[in-house]
Amino acid sequence: MSKLGSIGARLYRGEVGYDFVAKRKIWYGISILITITAIVGLAVRGLNMGIDFSGGAVFTTPTTSVSAEQAEETAKEASGHTAIVQKLGNKSLRIQVSELSTSDSRQTQEALAKKLDVPTDKINTDIIGPSWGDQIANKAWMGLGIFMVLVVIYLAIAFEWRMAIAALIALVHDLSITVGVYALVGFEVTPGTVIGLLTILGYSLYDTVVVFDGLKESARGITKQSRHTYSEIANRSLNGTLVRSINTTVVALLPVAALLFIGGGFLGAGMLNDISLALFVGLAAGAYSSIFIATPLVADLKERDPQMKALAKRVRAKRASAAAKAESGAGTDERDADDAADDAEDDPDDGEGDDTAAAGVVGPRRQPAARNRGRGRPSGKRR
Repeated sequence: MSKLGSIGARLYRGEVGYDFVAKRKIWYGISILITITAIVGLAVRGLNMGIDFSGGAVFTTPTTSVSAEQAEETAKEASGHTAIVQKLGNKSLRIQVSELSTSDSRQTQEALAKKLDVPTDKINTDIIGPSWGDQIANKAWMGLGIFMVLVVIYLAIAFEWRMAIAALIALVHDLSITVGVYALVGFEVTPGTVIGLLTILGYSLYDTVVVFDGLKESARGITKQSRHTYSEIANRSLNGTLVRSINTTVVALLPVAALLFIGGGFLGAGMLNDISLALFVGLAAGAYSSIFIATPLVADLKERDPQMKALAKRVRAKRASAAAKAESGAGTDERDADDAADDAEDDPDDGEGDDTAAAGVVGPRRQPAARNRGRGRPSGKRR
């Protein structure tokens, strides 16, 4: 068995573990700090909405030797708006200009055709109105709302309402961090971004449900015992699924990281950036929230229950009683040893009577009198 597998087995059996639940205030503080940073970034910089949401035009050129920088400058001068240029695999260019009207798009198309020295009709132009982007945004928000409602209902039925609330808070936490990172990095928000955001909700929920399922099994009949509190059982369940959660997240992050850093960074694939950044940040945030946020929140909410309060009181009383007995037992053993030493000093060996008595108890049975019985008397039959 590998070292990681051995650690996972020991975590599952409860032989080793880290007390995540007891240190939940630290994790809450870290999450609040990250969330505030994301919200501030969103408020200050805002989101860089793509033309699918803000409206504009997309120009696709034929194969050309004109650089992306030259095409960007030409489009910016002709339209009066910032242009985003992407170099495609066949050495053609994709030029995107936001908030561009129909007349301005015609003027930009002619300027690009002149710069590239090609006929105007060779530059393909797609005009996107802002109303289409609004429809996409509204449908995305509707889908997100329906998803949240269904998640809460399912978790409340399959587990309990406290777990549903904790999972909902964890999902909102993941979305806030991902959107804040988009605002801070300045990546363009496209329909691919929306797809990525909706996808990470499933991954985040999966990790949370795995932990909750283990916690549900471990907490069955918890009030019938007085050895562990609910928080301790929750922490043990979390440790039992820790390696599984880490392995799942790492395996999911590896291809996403390849898309983000290799596909988007080195190859310049802009569309990959939109999806991969949302997936990368969301998967990492989802793994964090399922371990450090969701389960500690469930423990916090559950410990407020009167039955769990009574259980915690019984556990503390039992442990205090066991500690007192242990201390009392240790003191009694020390006193018995001292008394035995004092007796040995006051009553030294002064004869063989004690040795004989001890030998009679421990050693073989002595029968000298029986063997000498009748010695000196006449034997034989009476005549």
